[in-house]
Amino acid sequence: MVDLKEISPDLYRKDVSVAGAYEVCREIGTEHYENFTVVSRAMPAGKRKYIYALYAFSRYTDDLGDELQEENLEALDAWEEELRQALEGKKPDNPILVALQDTVDKHPLTPEPFLKLIEANRMDQKNFSYSSYEDLLHYCDHSANPVGRIFLAIFGYEDEERKRLSDSTCTGLQLTNFWQDVDRDEAMGRVYIPEEDMEKFGYSRGELEDRVYNERFVELMRFEVSRARNLLEQGMELVPSLDSRIKMDVRLFNQGGLRILDKIEAEDYDVLHGRPTLSKFEKVRLFLSNLLKRPFRRVKNGKPT
Repeated sequence: MVDLKEISPDLYRKDVSVAGAYEVCREIGTEHYENFTVVSRAMPAGKRKYIYALYAFSRYTDDLGDELQEENLEALDAWEEELRQALEGKKPDNPILVALQDTVDKHPLTPEPFLKLIEANRMDQKNFSYSSYEDLLHYCDHSANPVGRIFLAIFGYEDEERKRLSDSTCTGLQLTNFWQDVDRDEAMGRVYIPEEDMEKFGYSRGELEDRVYNERFVELMRFEVSRARNLLEQGMELVPSLDSRIKMDVRLFNQGGLRILDKIEAEDYDVLHGRPTLSKFEKVRLFLSNLLKRPFRRVKNGKPT
């Protein structure tokens, strides 16, 4: 069995306090982000630490799956065992699990979404391509959707309709990331475009490996981008049903994904020779445009209501 203390010696420490554990998670969350920061300043201050704990868990799980090569499956098994022990009440040595243990204790959370995130990384070690769109959705149900469901639970939402809309958002964002990274993923031997779709549009794996950009590839990617866009637009229906304090964060993630899809379309779907991203200016502009949509909070007796 792999010893995670040997893999991540700087991360393991005895008797770490809960406050100290959340600070470690915050540091992880502010060091790594893609199209948006993990937690915006608009999010309620009292909830931010829980989101950082969720992100740190997801980030470390991904790192174990991505960076260890031959030992990654064993490392994921060891990580799952540590997670299970923490959720059963054993005091962890890893600050990420210390924070996560506290997060789960204070919210209506079950082990399932965390275990799914670990399983998604196992899938990454075994599956380097997907035969069908349904197979890809099954992967997204493990790699992306659990994050949204945990987020909802942290804010007290447990109903099935919000979960469904959250799944649309998270799957849409995951697909957007795949279509943004077609070139990068293929260079690592991974192809997320379903084989059935490539066959449908007459575009071969060999052409993808050779970075052949032609009309068949354009039509293929137009089809995939449309799927992702439909999911993100469906997911946007979640926003009006949420507490006003977190509407902007959820809207930002949806709009960020949609903006990336816009960029792919603007470049005529050529994701073989470039990677569309949001500039810092575009991120700030999105944040400000959403900030202006927030309702002003009334003040009563010197306190916001």
